[in-house]
Amino acid sequence: MSFAQVYTRSVVGLHAPQVIIEVHLSQGLPALTIVGLPAAAVRESKDRVRSAIINSGFQFPNRRLTINLAPADLPKDGARLDLPIAIGILAASGQLEPEALSGFEFIGELALNGELRQVSGSLAVARAMKAEMLAAPKNTGQEAPPLRQLIVPCDNGSEASRVDGVTILAAQNLKAVCNHLQSLAESSLIDECLEVVQPSAAQPHTGYKVDLADVKGQHHARRALEIAAAGGHSLLFTGPPGSGKTLMASRLPTILPDLSDEDALEVASTYSVADSDYDYGTRPFRQVHHTISAVALVGGGSRPKPGEITLANKGVLFLDELPEFDRTVLEVLRQPLEAKQITISRANSQLTFPANFQLVAAMNPCPCGYDGDGSGRCRCRPEQIKRYQDKLSGPLLDRIDLHITVPALPIADLQNAQAGETSEQVRTRVAAAHKQQLKRQNKVNNELSPSEIDQYIQLGAGEQQLLQLAQQRLNLSARGYHRVLRVARTIADLANSNDITSAHVSEALSYRSK
Repeated sequence: MSFAQVYTRSVVGLHAPQVIIEVHLSQGLPALTIVGLPAAAVRESKDRVRSAIINSGFQFPNRRLTINLAPADLPKDGARLDLPIAIGILAASGQLEPEALSGFEFIGELALNGELRQVSGSLAVARAMKAEMLAAPKNTGQEAPPLRQLIVPCDNGSEASRVDGVTILAAQNLKAVCNHLQSLAESSLIDECLEVVQPSAAQPHTGYKVDLADVKGQHHARRALEIAAAGGHSLLFTGPPGSGKTLMASRLPTILPDLSDEDALEVASTYSVADSDYDYGTRPFRQVHHTISAVALVGGGSRPKPGEITLANKGVLFLDELPEFDRTVLEVLRQPLEAKQITISRANSQLTFPANFQLVAAMNPCPCGYDGDGSGRCRCRPEQIKRYQDKLSGPLLDRIDLHITVPALPIADLQNAQAGETSEQVRTRVAAAHKQQLKRQNKVNNELSPSEIDQYIQLGAGEQQLLQLAQQRLNLSARGYHRVLRVARTIADLANSNDITSAHVSEALSYRSK
């Protein structure tokens, strides 16, 4: 037979649409042509595949080869298509039975000696396969497609096996994959079959390397950190150098509730696509340098890739020295902070990435950092301080829920400070508040829409009057008003109170005034 069809998947954004590789052998001068929008890494695969086939003990067909990557209008990139292309060539040339291929999907990069190397996006591929399986019965009048098995390199086996319901087979090299397919076609050579990768038992979250107990003093800032964790609110620390702003920001993930299984899988899939290391089950904490570009922060490129705000999804994005960031870079955060996602539009594609992160930022009050310090060390002129603070736009600051001043602590206070609560103690209260919010509205308070605020946040006459007075004195915008309500609701949840009292509103307002 001179034609073969192999199933695989490309990775576009965070999705893994199916790709069908069609291989046709015809008469003519020996040549190999790949069509179907292949990227450079895919076009170069023909040289890797040729050497891998020969070094694995097979014959590379000395005929004209045409390889089509369908659908033709879907971009394909990465070396994960090496293995399915090689399998298609062997099947089309009669060295493998084409009928044995229909029950499998293949991904993997080939070394010149036929070894399989790790590829990115294997978890996204397995999740996409499961999603199609679950959606198949909904297609009325159509039979459900066969449940295919996924063959991956050994280094990807453990990662891909985290998805329940998808059978993962891990192979060391091209020869092992071919032996497995031949054993199925001949119903023999059982010893040559690949073994199914058993999903590793879910390990409980063992904890973080840092703890909130490391923060001494700073009770006001610790309280704000707990409120931010309980309601998913954004936070800005302002204070002199060395006052503990970075220390406290890095402890925020340690007091957040544990990720659900589905959320942990979503985060791990994002890091798999980005080919980055991730400690499974932990909350992401992304600390970026102020020289970062807008594309690196929100994602993009000619073939859009996830940026830092997507890698911080379900976790924390920390921007230290906030005024040092380029203003155009900071302004791109305004829309994701509201929508919890970012849409990257290009001439030939439009991709949406999740961006449900908590923003934590830190800044100095002036260029030297000591404005307002009791020591009188600050020598900045008023116009310098104003120019420094004006680097942050009003619309961006309006989207930050909690504005906290962090004073420097005297050495004597640090030496005599009693040990504060641990992350585990605070996380217990935060988790209880989260549970109340999910039971009441199925989302955290920071995600409430204006209509949902009217539904779930009811104020008494005294609280309404207090907010009206505060709106006049603090010049609160409508957005700021809604954010005060969300924070007040979180404070009430931490106090296990169904009603929002004047004390809760007053505390929420104290975090808006500078």
